[in-house]
Amino acid sequence: MAKKDKKGYKAEENLATVEEALSKTEQFIDNNKNTLLYALGGIVVLILAVMGYQRYIVLPNEREAHEEMFKAEMYFERDSFELALYGDGAYLGFLDIIDEYGRTKSGNLAHYYAGMSYLHLGEYDGAVDHLKRFKSKDILVRPMAFGGIANAYMEMGDLEEAARYYKRAADASDNNLTTPEFLFRLGLTYELLDRHEEALKAYQTIKQEYPDSPHSQDIEKYIARTGAKHS
Repeated sequence: MAKKDKKGYKAEENLATVEEALSKTEQFIDNNKNTLLYALGGIVVLILAVMGYQRYIVLPNEREAHEEMFKAEMYFERDSFELALYGDGAYLGFLDIIDEYGRTKSGNLAHYYAGMSYLHLGEYDGAVDHLKRFKSKDILVRPMAFGGIANAYMEMGDLEEAARYYKRAADASDNNLTTPEFLFRLGLTYELLDRHEEALKAYQTIKQEYPDSPHSQDIEKYIARTGAKHS
């Protein structure tokens, strides 16, 4: 009879271990089959419930909210901010959209429009409240929301919060439109706070990284002014 080497014994041991594990698994399933079937059934019901909720509640609400927003957006574009906020009696305003469809994408966007409408109307607390509740990853809208918050704080005389949100607006997206705009406002706010070194850094960033932006055309005078105060 041929003598088995160590590899042969090792293979047999591994096979025996696998068979033992499979046997225990089969025994566990057999002993708990009713519980496992109930659990599986519960998972299936949960999946179907989520799918049904998405199909019959979420999607129709999304479509309805989007359709209801049309008139309010039109009023906003015409600078009719009160009608945009409160509606005209026949169509909902952004505040109504938030109340009725707050969990939809349109409800979220309505916070942005409501915040900007309040900003234009000089109601700065309302502007800050709604713009802070707006969530977006859009490379232009997100910094504009932060910038709107900063503008509101600036109007209320809270320069520290204005600077904080201008910085967030500048950092939210790297593009040639919003980034240099909010860097410039950040620099001006830092100057008002006598934080000239930080103002100088903001202006230099515009010059070095956004040379094609409108603010870069006369940025040298701001650099010279803050540079002199910093030194």
